[in-house]
Parts: sequence; C-alpha cells; structure tokens
Amino acid sequence: MPLLTSPFAELDLIRQPEQANEPLQAFDAADEYLLAALHAQALPASTRVLILNDSFGALAISLNAHFQIVTSGDSYLANLALQKNLVLNGQPFDAISLLPASSNWTGEFDRVLVRVPKTLALLEEQLIRLQGHLAPGAQVIAGAMVKHLPRAAGDLLEKYIGPVQASLAQKKARLLTASHEPKAPVRSPYPTRYRLEQPPIELLNHANVFCREGLDIGTRAFLPHLPKNLGTARVADLGCGNGVLAIVSALENPQAHYTLVDESYMAVQSALENWQVALGERDVTAQAGDGLAGLPAQSLDVVLCNPPFHQQQVVGDFLAWRMFQQAREALVVGGALYIVGNRHLGYHSKLARLFRGVEQVAATPKFVVLKARK
Repeated sequence: MPLLTSPFAELDLIRQPEQANEPLQAFDAADEYLLAALHAQALPASTRVLILNDSFGALAISLNAHFQIVTSGDSYLANLALQKNLVLNGQPFDAISLLPASSNWTGEFDRVLVRVPKTLALLEEQLIRLQGHLAPGAQVIAGAMVKHLPRAAGDLLEKYIGPVQASLAQKKARLLTASHEPKAPVRSPYPTRYRLEQPPIELLNHANVFCREGLDIGTRAFLPHLPKNLGTARVADLGCGNGVLAIVSALENPQAHYTLVDESYMAVQSALENWQVALGERDVTAQAGDGLAGLPAQSLDVVLCNPPFHQQQVVGDFLAWRMFQQAREALVVGGALYIVGNRHLGYHSKLARLFRGVEQVAATPKFVVLKARK
C-alpha cells in the first residue's frame, strides 16, 4: 500500500468501499499538491482550515495535528473512510467529524481547501455557503487532476470568492487559488425542482443530486414497471437519489413500508423532503449509508435500484455488483430485486450469478428492467 507522504504526516490510507486487490490508491497528486501549498505558507497553529470533499481523509488527517480543522462533504463513504483511516493511523475514529454537506458551518475560516467535485453544482453551492465564513485575507485553494478540472471551476471561484490564480501543473495536478474579496450576498439557485406528469408530483433536488434538472431516462423507463400489489411488503430504494422510485411505488402501495438509502447526504435530504410533500406523515426510514450494509439479513421483501456506474470520476460496475450482493443478503427467500440498467452493461448475467431466477420485465432500445428473485 503506497503511503501519502507530505510535510505534515506520513499516512496509510484505504478507499471505501474496500475491494480485494484494490487497483486505486486513496489519494492522488492533487492531495499532495494542496498539502505542499499549504505548508509553504507557514501558517500558525491557530489557523482555521475548512476542507471540502476530501474523498478518503487524506487532507483532514494530514492536517489535524497542525491546524484547527473542519471537514465537510456529501459522501457517507468519505465519512466512513475518514473514520477507518484515522484508526489505521493510530488516532481515535472520532478525532475528526465530517459535517454533511447539508449542514451549516460556524465561524470564519482562514483557508479553505477544496477537492473539486465531479458535480460542479455542489462546488457552486459550497462556494455560496462560504458567504460570511471567510476571514479577512482568507484564501480558497481548489485542487484537482488536470483532466478533471473544467474551466468552469475557476469561473465559479472568481464569481463567488475573488481573483483566481492558477498554478503550474505538477504530476498532472493543478491548483486554483482564489483570494477573498467582499462581494454582494448571493442567493443559491439550489435546490432545483421539476414536475412529473404521472403521477403529478414535484420533486426537489439539492445541489449534488443525480439528474437534478429532470428525470433521468433510466428512471423514466423504470417507473411504469415498478411492482404493484405489494401489500405490507418491506421495500428499500437502494441509491435513492431524490426518492422518486420509492415515492411513486409508495403511492401505488399504500400499506408497504419503505426504507430509502443513499451515500449522498444531499440525496437523502432531498428524498425525505420529497416524501413529506407527496406522502405527508406516512412513516418512512431515510438514511445516508453504505448501501444496505447496515440492514439485517432477510429483512426486506423488495429492493428497487437504479445502480450507479461510477464513483466520482472512476467508472466501472464495482458499485453496482456490490449493491446486487447487498440486496441478495437483505432480501428474504422469495424476495425480489428490481433494477434498470443500460443494455450494454450485461446486468442479466451478473444477477444470474447471485439469484435463482432473473427475468426481463421490460425493455427500451437503451435500457432493460430486470427482476431477480432470491
């Protein structure tokens, strides 16, 4: 396992979720560049540093013994990684607490270190939320691998923070440093909303929600084929996003019991708010989590899932395969997993390795809806 070596610390770090023979490391050159840049400023220990979107704790754990640290992001898996990596490096698991992106910060910060997220709407929301939280002379330093750093990121920093200076590239990473200058207060454009025609409901979407501007085409293909006549079934919406699958299913199945899970705090916040608008005080469990990992075995009758095919910029079917395994573990014998997926991803053959029966419920030129029975 490669070590993250910086002027502040030498760390062993693991990714989340863990997988055997992990091909990727839990830090990159952008983390190293951010740490080196901060060290070069020779700041006092009283410096308040806010860290945004630290994927696996590389920045927060490196800086924890040197400054006053607050770390915030929208990933439950990042929080899990932070806790595990603290322990791995001889610190208490709760030595640093990650504030969900849906929470507010307190006080002013002298420096803000940002890992530029894949969703620029999340970056925009975070920069807007920094209003009133930047001390005089503060800097916001954003880092990313060059191939993942769009020009729009610099535009957002300039719009909401102040003049931006781009660094030279080092090991294919680049930094954008914005110097804080007072600006007129700005109202956030988030959350966004869109309406469904059938059923006629409005869906709210916080900044980091997948397809927040409108219903994604996979879900659109899935909705007409959600299971009916579920009675008092225990149903989970796995990777719930804004909660649309569970909400539409719940409207059709008034006695069923629903659990909504996503690793994005903003997704869970959106799903819960949408559920309350569509279904009032009807009981529901909505939680950020590592998929169904926290649920007891054989505690569900039905799982609904539109699985992701990437984790940040890393594309692959590892997360989907893991979700299928979790669903099999959580379902009762005879229970069913319903999914939608691109035809070319070959989910039918993958599900057939885990479930006793897999059938195609529906198909479009691009998508298939599958039912896998345990």
